[in-house]
Amino acid sequence: MGFNNRGGNSRGGGGGFRSNSGPREMHKATCSDCKQETEVPFKPSGDRPVYCRECFQKHRPARY
Repeated sequence: MGFNNRGGNSRGGGGGFRSNSGPREMHKATCSDCKQETEVPFKPSGDRPVYCRECFQKHRPARY
């Protein structure tokens, strides 16, 4: 059998090159749905909607 440990992510799903070297840098943004200020772990580019934690759950595709 070969090695198939990609990214070292214990939750599965692979990918990810980020190590657990500390807290993520968070960026302030305004939720596209409820207009409340929120923080996200990426720098919003402005060309895609950004959602707070609650609104993001409403927009996620259903998992089967």
